[in-house]
Amino acid sequence: MAIPIETWYYDVPIVTRLFATGAALVALAVQTGFTNAFQLYFNYELVFYQNQYWRPITTFLYFGPLGLDFVFHMFFLVRYSRMLEEGSFYGRTMDYAWMLFLSAISLLCLSPFVAMPFLGSPLAFTLVYIWSRRNPSIPLNFLGLFVFTAPYLPWVLLGFTLLLNSHFPTGDLMGIAVGHIYYFFEDVWPKEQASGGRRYLQTPSFLTRPRGVNISAELPDEALPEQANAEQSEHQHYTESDQTGTPTPTTTMPSSASGSAAGTSSGTTTALENGSRVEAARNRPNASVHNQMDPIS
Repeated sequence: MAIPIETWYYDVPIVTRLFATGAALVALAVQTGFTNAFQLYFNYELVFYQNQYWRPITTFLYFGPLGLDFVFHMFFLVRYSRMLEEGSFYGRTMDYAWMLFLSAISLLCLSPFVAMPFLGSPLAFTLVYIWSRRNPSIPLNFLGLFVFTAPYLPWVLLGFTLLLNSHFPTGDLMGIAVGHIYYFFEDVWPKEQASGGRRYLQTPSFLTRPRGVNISAELPDEALPEQANAEQSEHQHYTESDQTGTPTPTTTMPSSASGSAAGTSSGTTTALENGSRVEAARNRPNASVHNQMDPIS
């Protein structure tokens, strides 16, 4: 049974969905004459001297007029962007958005040197490259002609583009270069001993940290969970004794320790109070930042 288009649309992850929707709307606007390609391409002078600040965005959303070439580009964009967002970036929407932002900034910096007015295709190639490097064992079949593994996909597409077009695929090479830089600093460099585990392209904490949560106040120290469990068990023991009417077991103390009865009573009260505080803290809705941010990759 065919999947309804609406169901398929909302099954696409949010970042990929917004990207594809923007590209379709821009192509439709050009096709209907609402705007034209000359108002969409990226140009430094038009952006910074004529205040046309939409151009750094629209340059990534225009893949040409509606047609077979547009459908081809949208297929690769949605396919590999979705597999990335649902794969290695699953549960990390802001990390994926940050990766797209860094890739877009890098392509914008390179565009004046290669005279690339539209950068949607290079950005899609960046996504293809990152996905292929993170899935090295997946076999692929190109037009039923030959089988290869995923890391060769960008180069197969590059050769196919070179074969069909008379010009050199500069944009595809830009996408491969930007994708390799991101892959190196995120997946390769942190594993090197000289890196010390540092990730220079890591998503800033203010983008991933839940708002309104004081981490230092909400998270206990490393030694606190064991202490909290012991205090809670003791609190539960006393509570059950009070409910059943069974007297609490006592321990015979030597006469020299009789003077410490008040201290023992105070310690019991403190344990009850600490157990109540721990239980209340655990029941607070935002007490655990880790559960909200735990990625699944």
